[in-house]
Amino acid sequence: MKYISIFAFAILAFASCNSNKNDSDASGTFETDETIISAEASGIIKQFSVEEGKQLHAGDQIGYIDSVQLYLKKKQLESQIKSVLVQRPDISAQTAALKEQLKDAEHEQNRISNLVRDKAATGKQLDDINSQVDVINKQIEALQSSLGITSKSISEQSDPLKVQIEETNDQLAKCKIINPINGTVLTKYVEKDEMAIPGKPLYKIADISSLILRAYITGDQLPKVKLNQKVKVLVDDSAGKYKEHEGVVIWISDKAEFTPKTIQTKDERANLVYAVKIKTANDGTLKIGMYAEVKF
Repeated sequence: MKYISIFAFAILAFASCNSNKNDSDASGTFETDETIISAEASGIIKQFSVEEGKQLHAGDQIGYIDSVQLYLKKKQLESQIKSVLVQRPDISAQTAALKEQLKDAEHEQNRISNLVRDKAATGKQLDDINSQVDVINKQIEALQSSLGITSKSISEQSDPLKVQIEETNDQLAKCKIINPINGTVLTKYVEKDEMAIPGKPLYKIADISSLILRAYITGDQLPKVKLNQKVKVLVDDSAGKYKEHEGVVIWISDKAEFTPKTIQTKDERANLVYAVKIKTANDGTLKIGMYAEVKF
């Protein structure tokens, strides 16, 4: 009876081992697209509310770089524009005297025209006043043209200053540190009160709501794998078993390559394989660099 019990226990243990056996088709590690956010302006970082592991949304302002000098430069340019534009002539004021003369001449023209009709004035008098009205009109047109050219020239002198203000506004906008994408901060490179220069990395961010499992398959397995195919992604859990996730094949390499050097044996590294990418929803347990296996 004792031997029967031992034999039964051995059978159960063997069955248990077989039930935990995982015949995976491929394996690989999780990765994602990581974005390094860099400074776009020079100056002291006055505010920087970034911590590793913090969730950020696209469009969030997470800090700013000192912009006092740029602000003062903008105020100086605005003052220069005002001092240039104030030199523009007042066309209305400078033509007012001639317009008054024209008004008097037209009144006299109308009076003489009536007298000529009543035969109380000569035709020469009417011709003279008509000529005078024409002369004054031409003087007004010439003065308006001259003053218009002068005004336009002075206005154009301010155009380069306006462009400099637009450039300064762009530099001021770049002093604001705006997060460009939704994601989780992976690495923080700087702290508040440090000096920033254009191109200096500030932090690294990635969207880890889903990760990409890069795995490798052999040529024999290639016909069984298709784009958008749903597969089982298996990850070790704390109980020593496998936790199953659903993945979708989003990319299959069209070129064979040697098995990555992370494979331990030289013989296995000599084999030609094809890389595949499997998108897997992350429930919070998957991490970048974590090992996983795949069943197709």
